[in-house]
Formats: sequence, C-alpha cells, structure tokens
Amino acid sequence: MGNDGGSIPKRRELVKSAARAPTSSELKATALESLSHAWTHDALTSEPLAMESVVSDWRGRLYNYETVLEGLMPSDDDSAAAPTNGDSQELTFASTGIKSLRDVVKLKFKRYSPPGEKGKEIWACPMSLKELGPSTKAVYLVPCGHVFAEVAIKTIQEELCPECSESFKSENVIDILPTEQKDVERLSKRLENLVASGLSHNLKKDKSQGKKKRKAEDGNKEDAKKPEKRKDAVKPPKADLDSRVSGINNPMTASLTAKVLAEQDAANKRRKLAAAR
Repeated sequence: MGNDGGSIPKRRELVKSAARAPTSSELKATALESLSHAWTHDALTSEPLAMESVVSDWRGRLYNYETVLEGLMPSDDDSAAAPTNGDSQELTFASTGIKSLRDVVKLKFKRYSPPGEKGKEIWACPMSLKELGPSTKAVYLVPCGHVFAEVAIKTIQEELCPECSESFKSENVIDILPTEQKDVERLSKRLENLVASGLSHNLKKDKSQGKKKRKAEDGNKEDAKKPEKRKDAVKPPKADLDSRVSGINNPMTASLTAKVLAEQDAANKRRKLAAAR
C-alpha cells in the first residue's frame, strides 16, 4: 500500500465504535427471560412443564416426571449418559446427579384461576395467592413437596406444612431455581450432610449406601473367619517325613524338625551320589 498515493488506515479509523457492555437493565432482562423459561420448561428437554407431574432435584431445578423416568432407564447411547464438560452450559441427565427417584421430590402446586380470567390457571402460593414464577421467590418443603412463596413460609410459627400439617425442618426448605450463590451453597451443603447420613434428597434412606455398607461388613466378617497366617509359618512336612515327626505334638516343633530332617536327607543323598562316582 506504499508509493501509490494512498495511506494506511489507523486502528481508530477502522474501529468506528467499541463493543458496548450491556447495561444493568439489559442484564436483568436477560436473567428474567432465562428464569421465565426455567419456570415453564423442563430443564433437560426444554419441553413445557406439566403442572400435574413436576419434580425437582436438590438444586431446585424443575423437570417433568417422565423425563426423569426416561433418564433412569438403561440406555445403549453412551453420549446420553456422558457427563458434561465443566465449561459447557448444556445440561445432561448424568450431570444432574439424579441416580434414582429418591433424588427428586414431586412438587404439589396450588392451581389458581385469577378473577375475571376464565379458563386460565396459574401456580399460586396457597397462603398468599401470589403467582409463583420468576417474579416471586418460591420454595418447597421436603418431604411433602408443597410449594409456597418464601415470604409466606417465613411467617409461620411452627415447622408444620400449612397444607398437610407434615413436619419439616428449616434446612429442608428448598429454593426453586435459586439465583443467588449463597442459596446454591446452602443446598449443596445440605446434600453433603444427607449423603453423610445415608439419606437421599427426599429424606429416604439411600439404598446404594446401604448396599455398600453391608458389603463392607460382610467382607470384614469373612476376614474375621479366616485363620490368621503366621509370617514365620513353615509348610507342613511331606508325607515321607510324617512318620518321623508324628510323635511331636507341637506343630511349630514338628515343622522345624521336618525341615531339619529334609535337609539331612538331601545331604545324605548328595554324599551317596558322590561316592557312587
């Protein structure tokens, strides 16, 4: 581009406008759109959630019950069961950590028809009648699965479900689709404590942990039944030496005697062969 009367453009001339960072309002709108999709669509298949058969895992993600059943069925497709890359945003069934139906809880939503809107039903908190969705922080109780607005649960005095009166503990109040890191960390810590106690997300005993424990106990019992082997034990004497050590009652002494006799027999045999030559 030299000696032709032209000029070399500079970077500021080529880049007319720098990449604009999204504003806080744009970020909030994107997050709200993503949360709205998660409230209405299966986390794995992106199919619409069926109000009658929604289940949730320990992290508060929402699935159709049929999706979990299909994921638990044996499959020859290795790609379906392969865990995701840590940098990948795509969710696979293996990465959810769901290994049995004990790892999910069936949610029980209050279906509510707003006044003046015939034929329309929404998910609502049975206490406050607030619509449950991206604009309302919602929780569900384990093990019963009833869903409420978080603010409504905080107002009750006793740890009894307002719908079915089943008792629950504060750590078993699960956030639905939590967006704050502290809530995710709390749920992760809860799951670690449950696993250490041999329990699943729905507070039922984890059978896989029980099988491992029983197998370990059976192995210890079998080891206890086996006689302890002495490091200094000597192989039992051969049949031709039995007659010469049969009168010795102490097994250790009999073994040592048999060893000495065997060495003497070998030495005598070598001497006879040398004399024969």
